[in-house]
Amino acid sequence: MSSPCGIPHHIAIVMDGNGRWATRRFLPRFAGHRQGVESLRRCVRACMERGVGVLTVFAFSSENWNRPATEVSGLMSLLGRALAREVPPLHADGVRLHFAGDRSPLAPAVQDSLRAAEVLTAGNTGLVLNVCFNYGGRWDIAQAAQTLAERGEPITEAGLQRTLSLSHVSDPDLLIRTGGEQRISNFLLWQCAYSELVFSDRLWPEFDADALDAAIAEFSRRQRRYGKTPEQVAAAAASPSGSALPPAAVPSLKAVPPC
Repeated sequence: MSSPCGIPHHIAIVMDGNGRWATRRFLPRFAGHRQGVESLRRCVRACMERGVGVLTVFAFSSENWNRPATEVSGLMSLLGRALAREVPPLHADGVRLHFAGDRSPLAPAVQDSLRAAEVLTAGNTGLVLNVCFNYGGRWDIAQAAQTLAERGEPITEAGLQRTLSLSHVSDPDLLIRTGGEQRISNFLLWQCAYSELVFSDRLWPEFDADALDAAIAEFSRRQRRYGKTPEQVAAAAASPSGSALPPAAVPSLKAVPPC
């Protein structure tokens, strides 16, 4: 599945700023997280309308357990309610859901809901929505290496690539972080090796279709070279195949169709 000209096939987003959005409005932090779910709904719709193939979002990091217990408890409750409310319409729209992260600390009922959502939407052929919950990039690499070791397989780049939690999709073309911070915070450390990074000052509850379009426009202005010179990229783009990246070089990457 390819994306329209200039549109990244796979967008990853660090959804940052929910708490600050609420604090600035003299609301409890949890109100920001609720509003963040609304923003995610808008973003999913906007990605579908623009022909994005994969959307991966950072919903809860492995470090977020260090937040106040009341906030963590509220986030767990919000996840349960969001699954009950959001999965049916996503399924109706042909979205395929996948949850990445360590599920072992989650309540059994939550684990069951995650599995049920994945099973329900497994046959869908529209947007792939990866929700990273209790996820960390270092954890992802470590669990992949441990899996290979347990199988008695050599730990190679290709082996790790096919064992990581997002092995079912190509690596992100574009990584967006909202909230004004300029770091990736242990998100998709392996997968974002060649992603273009765009940082938005918008807090996540304020992130809308216009902000998404601005990030995509910034992405489309960049030349992705993968270690090559600009001249090599231009020559490759002018070739009949139109690919600036030999597939054997980085097998997980999917090139954006040239204009």
